[in-house]
Amino acid sequence: MLQALGLGPAEEIVYTALMAQPTASAHDLARQTGIVVAEASRVLADLETRGLVSVATEPDREESGSAGQPTGSRSVRYRLAPPSVALAPLLVEQRNALHQAESAFSMLIEQYRNTAVHSASGVVEVVVGMEQVAHRFHQLQRGAQRELLVFLVGAPVAVPREETGMSESSVLDRGVDFRAVAVKDYLDTPNVARDARAAIKAGLELRLVDSLPLKLVVSDRERAMVPLDTADSDAEPSAIVVHRSGLLAALVHLFEMEWARARPLRITTTGVHAEQTVDQQPTKGELDVLALLLAGFSDRRTASQLGVSLRTVERRTRRLMDLARADSRLQLGWHAARAGWL
Repeated sequence: MLQALGLGPAEEIVYTALMAQPTASAHDLARQTGIVVAEASRVLADLETRGLVSVATEPDREESGSAGQPTGSRSVRYRLAPPSVALAPLLVEQRNALHQAESAFSMLIEQYRNTAVHSASGVVEVVVGMEQVAHRFHQLQRGAQRELLVFLVGAPVAVPREETGMSESSVLDRGVDFRAVAVKDYLDTPNVARDARAAIKAGLELRLVDSLPLKLVVSDRERAMVPLDTADSDAEPSAIVVHRSGLLAALVHLFEMEWARARPLRITTTGVHAEQTVDQQPTKGELDVLALLLAGFSDRRTASQLGVSLRTVERRTRRLMDLARADSRLQLGWHAARAGWL
């Protein structure tokens, strides 16, 4: 914990041990922590120099031990300086260092854009090889600070699904706006529906479409990654990383278009399911027909019960089956239960 403020491992151990008691000597702390006395003495001297501890008791005299070594240091006891006072300067130093690093980072990015982005190599970077593609993918995901946009198509190639899940969790934990569009059969992959359910609960916005033209990752609308498909299945995985340019703007626009037409996913007691658009939802009249059919009514009896013609019942039933993409009424009933129509 204190290593983030510039303390080493041994310093943190001694500092934490001293916190649990009013005062302690190097010998006391050595016995308590398992650090040798000489190391504990060195650490205490360093902490005193940095103002983190102070001497509580000075030795009155030097005594000789059995080996003829001075042992007056045994009576030197130390106490912690108030952490609110002693650690505050260290925290300020770390904040200033981080601020300087952020400034340098911004300057390097701007310098890179000014010197390289006007060339083709500065706009599009080609990445070849399983390890390199996976490395750049994780860089884009973990480097996102504001927004991450993703197309999910097919099985992972360069990055295993479990590694992708860990990166997604890291993104959501940081509060990044994370939106993803997946093809309709994406949730059919083993364990993916379970992972998607957990991710949606954590803040992921996920939608489904029938098809997508490519895989895509866009990080903060500053850079994007698109895998390169090759006819040779034995070829190494490869991808292009697109930096801020007209091409990147086109990829972002493509994502927004697919997002607008995609169906949102919702969590139900039976899993994760895609919501249907208004024209894909059954009408009240169609649901009335469905309820009676599932109750075992015949078409003719359903028509009589609802006060409509037999042809109306048949038309509503056909539309229900079209909406459910069902080939039989048994399949229609199964889809109705899964979609929560009744």
